[in-house]
Amino acid sequence: MPARPPSSLARRLGLVALAVSALLMAAGCTAFSRAMKEGDQLTTERKWAQAESAYQRALAASPGDPEAKAKLRNMHKQWSAEVFQAAQAKHTEGDLAGATPLLVRALELDNENDAARELFTQTLNTRVEVALKALKEERLQEARAELDAVLAVDASHTAARKGVEAVQTAWARRWFTTAQRLEEEGKLGNALLAYVRADQERVGATPSRERAEAVRRKLRDEVAFLVVTGPADDKAEAPDVVQRLSPGRLSALLPQEVPIRVITADAPKDHEGVRLGLSVERVMPVRTVEQTQKSQRYVVTNKAVPNPKRTELETALLEQERTLEEVERKLSGVLRDYLRKQDELVQAREVAARCRERERKACATGLNECVRAFSQAKPGQVPEECNPARCNPLCEAEEGALTQRSSGVQELERRLMASQENAELQRREVQRGRDAFYREPLTVEEPVYADYPYDVELHRLSITASVTERLVDLAKDAAAASPHTEDYSAMHEDAANKAYDKVGVLADPVQLRSEAELRVEAGDKAMGSIAERVKERFDIYRQRKVEDARRGMVRPSAEDVVETAVRALLLTADEPPQDILLPLAKARGLTNPESIFGR
Repeated sequence: MPARPPSSLARRLGLVALAVSALLMAAGCTAFSRAMKEGDQLTTERKWAQAESAYQRALAASPGDPEAKAKLRNMHKQWSAEVFQAAQAKHTEGDLAGATPLLVRALELDNENDAARELFTQTLNTRVEVALKALKEERLQEARAELDAVLAVDASHTAARKGVEAVQTAWARRWFTTAQRLEEEGKLGNALLAYVRADQERVGATPSRERAEAVRRKLRDEVAFLVVTGPADDKAEAPDVVQRLSPGRLSALLPQEVPIRVITADAPKDHEGVRLGLSVERVMPVRTVEQTQKSQRYVVTNKAVPNPKRTELETALLEQERTLEEVERKLSGVLRDYLRKQDELVQAREVAARCRERERKACATGLNECVRAFSQAKPGQVPEECNPARCNPLCEAEEGALTQRSSGVQELERRLMASQENAELQRREVQRGRDAFYREPLTVEEPVYADYPYDVELHRLSITASVTERLVDLAKDAAAASPHTEDYSAMHEDAANKAYDKVGVLADPVQLRSEAELRVEAGDKAMGSIAERVKERFDIYRQRKVEDARRGMVRPSAEDVVETAVRALLLTADEPPQDILLPLAKARGLTNPESIFGR
């Protein structure tokens, strides 16, 4: 069949594309028309949401269609008018909260609905007036709810924003008044939370922050853990060590976030705390010198030794040459197989060619005989000489053998090329190994080392301070306390040796710390250990308060529970327990629980 001209094929493809485009356009027009009719019908039935969906489908089928846009706009205007009527009815009944969302919806549907906009503004202003009236009557929650509703639909309403500020100020003053009453009643924990809540409602509206700080100080003083101490007794005549055991040093080592007070006067009666008595029993310096020995390795001379890298390169070169021999042996085997297969392929090709020639001659003879017999045969009769079987293929076996041998030769040719490439790469590696081997020198210079021993003096200075402490609860008899004596040591050591320039040893003089520095360090260690024991006593005290507060958390809003919980929180200001802090803050409406601590 003759091939179709290229121009004719392109013309046919263009016609097909035009037909497909026409079908798509027809389908789109059908969907558009159906959606428009459905939208018109639903608009007539006043089913606004379904009509809007239908017009949206029409615009999706034909984006930007002016007719669909116009009908959608008109439908929105009718819908907006209907919603506006419902809003008017709500407004007439006095249901301003119900009219507001209807007016918002009417304006969303038709932004040009002036009547709806005017009524919307009037409704918001009226709701603000209602809220301000509730504010004057001290109905603060109702006023705040009304103002929040107005700001939810119009965040820029000036009168509503001012009203919210006025409500916040009123809340702050109410909480401040409550806090003052609680403070006068002696309920300092409740007063503190009320002052914090007042400051949270509106900062600066009342002096609640200053009052909260004052109440917080009173509470901290009330629950403070007192450590009554005085100057340490200097039995060792070591004023520098005694100075490190002063009350001021102890106060600096204790945590500042929690109320631990170090005082030197008498404590109030029945107050929680401990009495601390200190005395320095002795301060003993010990200086020792030990003789030791070190050795310094130095270079005596250099000697020529066989290059170890050359040996490594020689070993690698031998491995590469053995690998090259193996690769070339495999290459020779593949080449022999390839040449043998080539001979077999040539023979198979000659056999197939001779068979094809015989086949062609037999078919030509049969065709000639068929022509002669057909001219002599009767009309409508097919002679036996015209049997098509005489031209059937007779060389299928020869052709199959030829194809098989051709595939085998191609596979061997690929293997041969791969083997040749591997052999070439290995020859390059061998040549690189030879170049590296011959470039490397036969010998290298190696240093000869020797060890030189020299004397070293180890100087050691240690200060041991023995400190006795008496730590008892204030509620108990101080005389019943058993003293606790412990040694605190500070030590420094340094090695010294002479210079031996011949072997490169530098002189190292003694550089020990002074005895005064070590005495101060021993005193600091003693005070640090004492401060840890004081903190252990404080932890026992505040843990007892925390457990008391936890038992009352089933009713966190009760005034007695709040008093106990606030005091427990001030004692744990460094790490307040969340199971007390969060319920207490929630019961008093605090958004920032950490404000209880003045943070």
